[in-house]
Formats: sequence, structure tokens, C-alpha cells
Amino acid sequence: MAREIGVNSLGFAKPPAETRVVVAMSGGVDSSVVAAELHAQGYDVIGVTLQLYDHGAALAKKGACCAGRDIHDARRVAETLGFPHYVLDYESTFKEAVIDEFADAYLAGATPVPCIRCNERVKFKDLLETARDLEADCMATGHYIQRREGAAGAELHMAADAARDQSYFLFSTTQEQLDYLRFPLGHLGSKAETRALAARHGLAVADKPDSQDICFVPNGNYAAVIERLRPGAADPGEIVDMQGNPLGTHSGVIHYTIGQRRGLGIGGLSEPLYVVRLDPERKQVVVGPKEALATRTVPVREINWLGDAPFDSRAEWPMRVRIRSTKPPSEAILRPTGPTTANVELLVPEEGVSPGQACVFYAPEGSRVFGGGWIWRGN
Repeated sequence: MAREIGVNSLGFAKPPAETRVVVAMSGGVDSSVVAAELHAQGYDVIGVTLQLYDHGAALAKKGACCAGRDIHDARRVAETLGFPHYVLDYESTFKEAVIDEFADAYLAGATPVPCIRCNERVKFKDLLETARDLEADCMATGHYIQRREGAAGAELHMAADAARDQSYFLFSTTQEQLDYLRFPLGHLGSKAETRALAARHGLAVADKPDSQDICFVPNGNYAAVIERLRPGAADPGEIVDMQGNPLGTHSGVIHYTIGQRRGLGIGGLSEPLYVVRLDPERKQVVVGPKEALATRTVPVREINWLGDAPFDSRAEWPMRVRIRSTKPPSEAILRPTGPTTANVELLVPEEGVSPGQACVFYAPEGSRVFGGGWIWRGN
């Protein structure tokens, strides 16, 4: 009588040794722990690291992923534990799919989130295809988010640790990708647990600082990157009030973001003013009072829907939404205007909503992520 094989920790009905998993390794502690844990459990682990940009100048730069130092760290983890590791040159793909759009979005007065596009267009697209080419059963990452089996298939859920939750950056994960992906860290209660696991496995990256900056934007200086990518981008123009009256001048729209108050250089006014709109065509920075920042209706497009029923099968979806990664979800109503477009009504208006940001959808209660879309100006 054949012995019945139970389902392993990755959800496959076969022994770990017969289950191949590609681990996307950034060189940081999170993905290193994922690789170490799966290797210790007996899985057939293959580590893959992406070289996403020219890392020569960034070799000594800390606080960004996929730079030269991080590639070295990922390779060292694989060598120490004894599993294969590959570095793939995705520099041209990354520039075309992420960096160029980042620059163009800023020039158009938007506030882009390149980490989401990187997950969507590089890590969960090209890298995932590489994992399939390597005949892996699944691909695992170090993201803090949970994948659970639901009645209609795999579901996306927020991480157990709300402070580490990365669902905002993963809303564009498709159902097909979700079926193939695994997130072994999503259930952990804190980053301290992850570092403890790293120490237990003897990983040299156990105390490595978390990445802070966008990997290709050293020290958070967006404007310097845009000027290098798009010479002439920092054309000067006027700072105007909401009626179009000139109040001062600026050295380039790319230096400003919606909601900004400091550094406007227009003193002597009776009330504080905030950036309420950017008009790149007129080279204008439009400022107004704080209340002008409040937004109730948010147009959203390019929606990735992870619900069980089609998105446009209902006139309204009660949801919670998050329009920036640092704020908790708030109550809203989604009104589909097409299969991938909607107007989102915020029950409590929010300040500083900017085109180019993501609007991520969550269940009214609980932890399930229903996808999301991109905020745009509308008509």
C-alpha cells in the first residue's frame, strides 16, 4: 500500500526535497531568511538576484536594494548554505519598465511609486518567468504579506505585523502570479523575529539595515535623478495661487510635491500655503490653503482586481482603501466605471492625494487585499 504524502509547507503534495523553489534574493535580511528557512526545511532552493541598474557608483551605498554590495551579500548567503545562486542582468528592462516611467511621471506632475512598477513589471513578470524556466514549482520572496487559500483560490492578505505590511506595494499582483508566489514571512509578528531567524541560521546579514531609499535614487534626491535622465527638466516657472495670480518663482516643477508646505519661498503671507496642484505644461506650481488639499472623490484606473466576482458586476463595492503606504486603510465606496476604472468616494476626505499614487483596496473587515489601481487626474 502506497504511503500517503501530506501537503508540505508550500502547499504541494510531495516531499520538500522534490519541490523546487526559486527565491528572489535582494541581499537583505528578509529574502536571505526565506532562502535559509526553505533550505533548512529540505526544499530544492535556487537563489536569483537581479542587477537592476549600473551599480558601479552604488557599490558602497547602503540603504538600497540590488546594488553591488547587495548582490555580493546574496551570493555569500547562498555559498554559505550551499544552494545555487544566479545573478541576472535586468538593467535595460528595469530602465525601460521602471526608471523611464518614473522620470516621465514626475515631469507630468505626478508622484510615482516605482517600487510597485518594479514588482509588477520586473520581479513578478520577467523573474517569475525565469523561475518557470528553471522548472520551479513556485517562487518565494521576502515581502511581508500573506497568501491564503480561499474558497475561490489563492487570496492576498495583509501581513500579520501591520508595521511591516507591504500590501500597498503588491496590489498589482495578478491572480495567476498569486497562484505561483509564496510569502513565507507574512505571518511573523515583528522584524525582530526575522532577525532572530537570520542569527539562528548564522547569516552575516542578520544585522544589516533595512533599505530606505528607492534603489536608483541616492539619498532620496528625486530631482537630481530626473535632471540627469531628462536634461532641461528643471525649467523655472511661476508659483501662483488658485486664481492664477503670481506669488513667486520656482526652479522647476520637479522639486515640488502635492501637500508640500516648506521651502516654497513665498513669505509675507497671512496664512500658510500648500502645493495643491502641479501644472507642468504651464510650468506652474499652484498653491492654496490647507482645506484645498482635501479630496473626497478619487478617479482610479489600471485596476487589478482580486475579488471573487468580476469588478464591474456591481454598481458599488464597500471597501477600505489606502492611498499612501504610511496611512492605515480608511472607509470608502468603489464605483466601477468600466472593467479597470472606478471612482473612489472617500467617506472621510484625505489631504494630499496626488496623481501617480496607488489606491489599494481592502475588505471592509479583516485582512484581505482586493487589489487596487492608479490615481489619475480624471476629466
